[in-house]
Amino acid sequence: MLNTYAGNLPRHLYVWVDSRFTHKESVGFIPAVWFGLCSYPGRAWGCTVMLESGAVYRNLPPHGIGFRANPVKRWGIGDAQTWDCYGYGFSALEYEYLRSLDCTCTSGGRRHKGKYLFTVAPVGDGFSAYPEQSKEFMFVKLYNGRLTIQPTNHVVFEEKSFTRFDINSIKGLKRQDEVWSSE
Repeated sequence: MLNTYAGNLPRHLYVWVDSRFTHKESVGFIPAVWFGLCSYPGRAWGCTVMLESGAVYRNLPPHGIGFRANPVKRWGIGDAQTWDCYGYGFSALEYEYLRSLDCTCTSGGRRHKGKYLFTVAPVGDGFSAYPEQSKEFMFVKLYNGRLTIQPTNHVVFEEKSFTRFDINSIKGLKRQDEVWSSE
């Protein structure tokens, strides 16, 4: 489903929100339901959540999302997301084949393990039309209790019936740089 500026996640998620981003006086991480995203060019993804009070909070930064009441403390925007949004248009989807697969991500110069949540594909912007720039964003629930949003070239999946995970085996992959057309 194509979205412009704001849209739904493929499914809502129960999360914890760092109240430093939602309240005048922080009380730590509080329960919330994450159900939407906002995309502005040159900004981090904005998460839309509903708090237990029933209030809807929009444009929560991704480093404000946790998957437990006490996620790892030192987690900044550079850990949560590598690239800013390319434009306003995006399509959010959950690849069934990748659903809940373990993966290893590179973020903030470090490797982290987690589980695949869903993918967001930017559309209609100046980058996505060029093969060497076009990337989807993988949203990953890390085992440290945090969210990371990484481009496809920063994520490697473990599918036990098929893959033989070796981080060195992905070195030397070629970036697509051609546009193909049958006419």
